[in-house]
Amino acid sequence: MRRFGIDRLLARHLKPHPKVLIVDDDPGIGRMLRTFLEGERYKVLWSRDGRNGLTQALAHRPDVIILELDLPDGDGFAVLDVLREWNGAPVLILSGRTGVADKVRALDSGANDFLAKPFVPEELAARLRVLQRCETSASDVSLLVSGGLKIDLATRQTTVNGFALTLTATEEVLFYILARHAGRFVPRQRLLRAIWGTDATSKNAELHVYIAQLRRKLEEQGGYDLIRENGSVGYSLALATDHERTETKTVL
Repeated sequence: MRRFGIDRLLARHLKPHPKVLIVDDDPGIGRMLRTFLEGERYKVLWSRDGRNGLTQALAHRPDVIILELDLPDGDGFAVLDVLREWNGAPVLILSGRTGVADKVRALDSGANDFLAKPFVPEELAARLRVLQRCETSASDVSLLVSGGLKIDLATRQTTVNGFALTLTATEEVLFYILARHAGRFVPRQRLLRAIWGTDATSKNAELHVYIAQLRRKLEEQGGYDLIRENGSVGYSLALATDHERTETKTVL
C-alpha cells in the first residue's frame, strides 16, 4: 500500500502517457518491454536497428529512450552520438555488456543511466521515472534570445519578431543543432550525420534544400540573414551584436 502511494505521488510530476522509444533487435526483449511498459501507461515505439531508431526519434520525439549498444547495423555508441547532436531526451542504456569501460563510455557520451541485462522490469520502470523527473527539473535554463529571435530549446518553440515559427521535423532538428551552437559554424558533415546517419555523403543537395526552406520561413517573419553559410565549413545561426543580445543560455 505504501509503495502504491509513493508511485502515485511520483506520477504527478510526469506526463500521463509518456512516449518511450526502444532501440533493441532482440525480439524477446522488445515484446516484453512493449507489453510491460504499455501496462505502465507508456506509448511504446520499438526499433530493431539504429537507423530506424534515429528515424523514429526524429519523427516522434520520445520522452525517454532505451538503447542497446549491440545493434545489427552498428554500434549503439554511434546512435547515442547522433542523438546527442539534437535530441535532449533522457537515454537509458539497456545492454548485455557489463564491463565498467562500456558503462563509463556510455555515461561520458551522454547517456543518463545504464542498466545491464538481465534486469528486473520494475527496476527499469523506476529508473525511467527518475530520468523523466530529472529532465523536467533541468528544462528551465534553455532560453536563447537574440534580437527578434527567441528560441526555447526545451520546448523547441521559436518566435521571430513575435511570430511563431512552424517547422517540419527535419527542419526543426537542423535549426535546433544550429541554435545549440549559435554564433559558430557547424560543419556540413556533422549536420548530414545527425540527420541521415553515417552514410550521408549523397544528401548534400537535400541539406541545401532544407537550409533554404529554413531561411525562407525565417525571412517570412522578418528574420533576415540569420542562417549564414561558409561553403568550405558549414552553416551557422547568427547572433545579434552584443548590445542587441538580451540573453543567451544554451543546453548542451
